[in-house]
Amino acid sequence: MEYFKNVPKIKYEGPESDRPFAFKYYDGERVVAGKKMKDHLRFAMSWWHTLCAGGSDPFGVETMDRSYGGLTDPMEIARAKADAGFELMTKLGIEFFCFHDVDIAPEGKTFAESKENLFAMVEYIKGKMAETGIKLLWGTANNFGAPRFMHGAATSCNADTFAYSAAKIKNALDATIELGGQGYVFWGGREGYETLLNTDMALELDNMARLMQMTVKYGRSKGFKGDFYVEPKPKEPTKHQYDFDAATVIGFLRKYGLDSDFKLNIEANHATLAGHTFEHELAVARVNGLFGSVDANQGDPNLGWDTDQFPSDVPSATLAMLEVLRAGGFTNGGLNFDAKVRRGSYTFDDIAYAYIVGMDTYALGLIKADEIIRDGRIDKFVKNRYSSYTKGIGKDIVEGRATLESLEKYTLENPEPVMESGRQEYLEGIFNSILYR
Repeated sequence: MEYFKNVPKIKYEGPESDRPFAFKYYDGERVVAGKKMKDHLRFAMSWWHTLCAGGSDPFGVETMDRSYGGLTDPMEIARAKADAGFELMTKLGIEFFCFHDVDIAPEGKTFAESKENLFAMVEYIKGKMAETGIKLLWGTANNFGAPRFMHGAATSCNADTFAYSAAKIKNALDATIELGGQGYVFWGGREGYETLLNTDMALELDNMARLMQMTVKYGRSKGFKGDFYVEPKPKEPTKHQYDFDAATVIGFLRKYGLDSDFKLNIEANHATLAGHTFEHELAVARVNGLFGSVDANQGDPNLGWDTDQFPSDVPSATLAMLEVLRAGGFTNGGLNFDAKVRRGSYTFDDIAYAYIVGMDTYALGLIKADEIIRDGRIDKFVKNRYSSYTKGIGKDIVEGRATLESLEKYTLENPEPVMESGRQEYLEGIFNSILYR
């Protein structure tokens, strides 16, 4: 059955095209900065938002039919989602996908039945992958949605819930390995607390680390050579989440000796919820050597929650792709569209339109980021701004020869430091001149 009947195979037609089902900037075969655009961007479809989300919100029921033609059997619906997903990815030229365990297979009445459903769908999806050549970017387990996770998963006060969480992660990791996935993600949806009045924070953090350590040990024993990721998020649904932002996660990973196996999966909307910019979070991951993958979406500055909109902000995408290029590009990660169409955009056509604008936004961001690097003015300015550290007392500081005594002596013997302008507005002008030419 064809689900995206009105959607043809999307081709690059250039910025002058006015056809809605066409790429204006994304040309997968175009070489930018020494690599094909598709290899730089490594676009992935999110199974959950694309194939499962029905448009419900706290104030309204679903507006989108996700029964796939009126199906009622959960496994039939699961297979239909797979068919629809691979149809969409094929038409868009997307080469990767990402999933939670409950996205691809319905939960059964027992854990054993859920496991059976999961691996039945793994076999079905393997067949679709073989037919199309589409690959798995990363997998994960939904350890936040069911009532058993109301107090957390790894951080739950209930040891039975910890055990249940571990069992789900084992199966989700096995599924990821079976499907050839290049990464496995931890997102602590409810790994946090509401009040310290009922919380043993030290035990919860230790337990979260214990489960991650178990997962690494198990995964490596099964031959998994990909990356493990943590996806930072500051709040929502939990008020105080333990994976608040990139810096918090990096401190956690280093404390528990996990930083050699884990990298960060940075989401744009989560960065803004933490009070940061997207590029800030990417830069923190990059300078700490833990840049891994990206959840590509955007939030709404007028709304204070995780709206998960498809990205259309080209300046933001350009700044993000500057960080990706400076990090050396993706290794096992990619740009996963953790984004959903708006509640009023309820047709299958709207899903295709959303992916097209998202893919074009990041394609243009890549093009412009490369132009900024080749232009060189911004990088030259930054290099010159810190040039005092390449000679004299600055070089002594950087190379570890300086002491408090030597720096006091230098200060006593020299005049007041002379400051230079940071020229932020000038640099923003350069950025705009490249972006809009």
